Amino acid sequence: MRNKNLIGTGVAIVTPFDKKGHIDTSALTRIVKHLHDGNVEYIVVLGTTGESVTLNKEEKKQVIETVIKANGNKIPLVLGIGGNNTADVIQTIDKTDLKPFEAILSVAPYYNKPNQEGYYQHYKAIAKSTKKDIILYNVPGRTGSNVLAETQVRIAKDFKNIIATKEASGNIEQIMKIIHHKPKDFMVISGDDNLTLPVIAAGGVGVISVVANAFPKPYSEMVRLSLKYKFNEAQKLHYGLMNITDQLFADGNPGGIKYALSLLNKCEAYVRLPLCEPNEKVKQTLKDLVKNYK
Repeated sequence: MRNKNLIGTGVAIVTPFDKKGHIDTSALTRIVKHLHDGNVEYIVVLGTTGESVTLNKEEKKQVIETVIKANGNKIPLVLGIGGNNTADVIQTIDKTDLKPFEAILSVAPYYNKPNQEGYYQHYKAIAKSTKKDIILYNVPGRTGSNVLAETQVRIAKDFKNIIATKEASGNIEQIMKIIHHKPKDFMVISGDDNLTLPVIAAGGVGVISVVANAFPKPYSEMVRLSLKYKFNEAQKLHYGLMNITDQLFADGNPGGIKYALSLLNKCEAYVRLPLCEPNEKVKQTLKDLVKNYK
């Protein structure tokens, strides 16, 4: 059976920092409450938008503990555990208390660029190492190579605890191929905010969102309307946020979303090197768009 708790809007929550570069737990708590108030369906902790690759083990533990406490079991949580060293991913899963989490989000291996059989064997090894539900995460723009539709469908058919894919290839044809050929209960989740509406129209079940960090209420409502096939109403919300979403990624994520959150007084805009804040042109455009958003 598909996991109904992961239908709708998940938010890849940011990791706020203070001016000294430390994790700002007060801001993180504030953002969790903001997401609750915005009626999102679940939160993804330590994803790409959470700058997980620049957090050490103690900091990751601090983020996890802060989110769990702030969440108070109100909505499901998903934990990002991925990498390009299969054995290390398995070891991390084994050493992590996964009881508070609905599922693991595991990004396709990056940098070493496996072939399609390598992707298959990577996810096979992870699936066999745990009974926890797993969401495959395909994001070629970050990993440097693509987990093809045929490979994702093969993985979906062979490993029952790989229950979904977060598809951020940006390739609607590939996404439709997965939806068309996947097992019935396997879920396709949009990994691109501006493609969520068409992905749902094609048979997807929702999104793991960046823009919903800042605008959880209208974005999650757009997703719910789409899931009810109320596309005329959903389109209004979709197009209302489309320009903002474009600018969030115009000069790097999560720099854009953190700057937007700073405009909304949710956290500071600080990011960790090698990331930098967006350029001044993007900042000004975001400032104007956020100010005028209704």
